[in-house]
Amino acid sequence: MAIARVALDLPLHRLFDYLVEDGEPLEPGLRLRVPFGRGEKIGILVALPDSSELPPEQLKPALEVLRDTPPLPPEFFRLCEFASNYYQAPQGEVMLQALPPGLKKPRAARRRQLKPKTGKPAAAPALPALNPEQAQAVAAVCASQGYAPFLLHGVTGSGKTEVYLRLIAAALEQGRQALLLVPEINLTPQLEARIRNRFPGVAVAMLHSELAEAAREREWKAAFLGEARIVVGTRLAVFTPLPELGLIVIDEEHDPSYKQQDGMRYSARDLAIYRASSSRLPIVLGSATPSLESWAHAQSGRYTLLRLQERAVTAARLPTIRLVDTRRMNLDGGLSPQLLEAIRKRLEAGEQSLIFLNRRGYAPVLSCTACGWVSRCSRCAANMVVHLKDQRLRCHHCGFEVRIPRACPTCGNQDIHPFGRGTQRLEAWLAETFPQARILRVDRDSAKSRKQWEALLEQIHGGAADILVGTQMLAKGHDFPRLTLVGAVGADAALFAADWRAPERLFAQLMQVAGRAGRADLPGEVIIQTEYPDQPLYGALQAHDYPRYAATLLEQRRQAGFPPYTFQAMLRAEAPHMADAIAFLQAASGLLPPEHYPDVLLYDPVPMRLSRLWSLERAQLLVESPARPQLQAFLSAWRPGLESIKGPSRLRWHLEVDPLEF
Repeated sequence: MAIARVALDLPLHRLFDYLVEDGEPLEPGLRLRVPFGRGEKIGILVALPDSSELPPEQLKPALEVLRDTPPLPPEFFRLCEFASNYYQAPQGEVMLQALPPGLKKPRAARRRQLKPKTGKPAAAPALPALNPEQAQAVAAVCASQGYAPFLLHGVTGSGKTEVYLRLIAAALEQGRQALLLVPEINLTPQLEARIRNRFPGVAVAMLHSELAEAAREREWKAAFLGEARIVVGTRLAVFTPLPELGLIVIDEEHDPSYKQQDGMRYSARDLAIYRASSSRLPIVLGSATPSLESWAHAQSGRYTLLRLQERAVTAARLPTIRLVDTRRMNLDGGLSPQLLEAIRKRLEAGEQSLIFLNRRGYAPVLSCTACGWVSRCSRCAANMVVHLKDQRLRCHHCGFEVRIPRACPTCGNQDIHPFGRGTQRLEAWLAETFPQARILRVDRDSAKSRKQWEALLEQIHGGAADILVGTQMLAKGHDFPRLTLVGAVGADAALFAADWRAPERLFAQLMQVAGRAGRADLPGEVIIQTEYPDQPLYGALQAHDYPRYAATLLEQRRQAGFPPYTFQAMLRAEAPHMADAIAFLQAASGLLPPEHYPDVLLYDPVPMRLSRLWSLERAQLLVESPARPQLQAFLSAWRPGLESIKGPSRLRWHLEVDPLEF
């Protein structure tokens, strides 16, 4: 009987010992079915120690050693161990969440062969000619040796995807696998089709959360066994073990979707960089608006900067960006006369327009003019959004919803009105104003599944829509040749948001959505409605000058002591009463003597911006240091103390390293 040290998917910073009687040799990385409590769990064999802290009679025997897959490789262990240490997360949670759901269920091992889709064999398509900038970027990456991080800064429509495909082809020629990460599932259909067309007969694995359980397991196994040579996935795919990995590409590397917002709050981009470093291979981070952290690394020489400053299509030009000052203007349905006239011209020319409003629903709030009642969520510190088509008030934070009342719940007044506008209201108004136009709304309400999203894309590409009304779902990664006008509505709010990252995100968002216009031989135009036309952000947008605006923001952050010039962690607590959450954070702040960590600063506990969610009050405590090693040393010593604090039964807390939300 051997002793097996096993990692289990539990919020505990420890491993568990079991006895194993198995006729075949045991190796770390195998999965085990083990008893736990009154049930069973799947765990991963981490080590085979000579002895256990527990006496042999207290060790339970494992129920089964699962051999339907080879042992997980050392590289997988290194990545998970790094993530566990850096993000202060239990090792078992990290390792088990990286597996597809089907491999984590206590069941008998499945022996049947699972194969990836390979596509129909076909002749390789003719490759488009690279322009000099693209060719130089491909040559630089291909000439690199060992670990080599590259930041590919290309304007929208500059052909970054073609560079990715050439680099993937080079990796395949060397007998290696390629991992391509994308921020969101809705970017995968177009990209998947392009990859399969470019590499006919090459096995491609797609990994994202909308796959059915069996399909996800099949694709993951194909990647793990080396059958799939190209792996495309969202953030969790960064953990996928690949035996012959030779290249990592991160598309839209600035996108906040790469940061997990529950469980272990990891950054897939940062883990991919660590993985490339530990495996000594090149990694390419691509974006038209890189994150300021990546841009700072490129400016310091830590990353190699590659520039694509021209659009890939010879006849295509960057769109002209026009600001419309709405301070003394009467808007019609929220749109300026200039934007309305531009839409009419596109309709007459048979071209497409996109009206960008990053607020779904019919209106942000329902209100009573008599008593001032507004449709606040009973569970959250937020308003419920009007969804007129469904006749529902819906909270976009917790999902709580009720029917739209016929009268004010407070005073009985029947004259209650929606205030503000969302995509549904804008869609309805445009339908009245342009009755001859075919209008298509694209947001999380109209595209709840991949199938719905693919149907919308087919309509757009098929010419079945004249005016698109959409949120950030339409802002990135899409190529619509007939789209020549983009109108941005309601962007000013982000200029004054409490989150200091908001200007960076707004610039990226507007630059990305502006890049949808004029990507083929038709000239593009972007109209941004604003009450603050003198803002430097808008000036940099008009000049398509990301470097200038990035330099401004970096200097502001340097003076304020914000990342990337400091390193942060956030301790958050939630409880039925705010006093309990604050009390926990205050107790946490006094756990370690300040003189032991002079380079670490703990701020006072404060309520979060969304102070109530799911009927729980939420507060946070910011931890900051000018050096990452000092912050990590503090967090490692701090976490055991946090676990020992006694609080109310419903109090929950989590620790987030490198937080994006404030």
